[in-house]
Amino acid sequence: MIVTTINVNGVRAAVRERSTDNLGLLAWLAETAADVVCLQETRADDAQLAEALAPVLGNGWHLASAEPHLRGRSGVAILSRTPFAEVRIGLSATEFENHGRYLEVDLPGGATVCSLYVPSGEAGTDRQAEKERFMAALATRMAELAADGRPAVVCGDWNIAHTENDIKAWKANVKKAGFLPSERQWLTDLMDAGWVDVVRGLHPDGPGPYSWWSWRGKAFDNDAGWRIDYHLATESLAGRVHAARVEKPQAYALRWSDHAPVTVEFGD
Repeated sequence: MIVTTINVNGVRAAVRERSTDNLGLLAWLAETAADVVCLQETRADDAQLAEALAPVLGNGWHLASAEPHLRGRSGVAILSRTPFAEVRIGLSATEFENHGRYLEVDLPGGATVCSLYVPSGEAGTDRQAEKERFMAALATRMAELAADGRPAVVCGDWNIAHTENDIKAWKANVKKAGFLPSERQWLTDLMDAGWVDVVRGLHPDGPGPYSWWSWRGKAFDNDAGWRIDYHLATESLAGRVHAARVEKPQAYALRWSDHAPVTVEFGD
């Protein structure tokens, strides 16, 4: 099973052909070997998402989605080459149930795949308080998933860089949302509870591989990025990982999102 996660930064923009060399998300989907693709920040309701992805849906992809509760905000989805056994939308019984930030699917082979978009937050503001409430609700759900015993992977844009190796300019960001000590500790606690950062497991030494770079300046060209797009897997599924990579475009002009796809290959 090959699983990719990608924050598309607006699906209707991502599918647009920017040049003869940059054909956008649809061309990437036509070429990828992934069996499952988790999308975040679609910024589209269900109808708009289906319209944007119509060319690939006609080629056999199956779509599940959790649309944003506010127009033009959030939105997550999952594409699969096989039909879903079950779909669950949102963090149920929480204020975030219909926020378009969390989606689970059970696959026929027995694995659960989740698409996640954690709020970005802003240190010392109500936005950060909301982010922390979301984090608490997510941790509760992940504990339930782990206890269930099914192999599971939670993929997406976590909007947190876990360690100094996950952000190029870490010294300048220690007091900013996305690299606050409390956020980093929260990720550590998830991993201590048995969830495995499978990309870091295969790339244990040195900085990166980064998955997000600002559109501004020379951040992309200088690889001054953040690693905030993770696959956290249960131990049973993590033990089956044999490859992981960030599909960084070869040039700035080939980007169709400010994030790059992060792909993990799980063996049988």
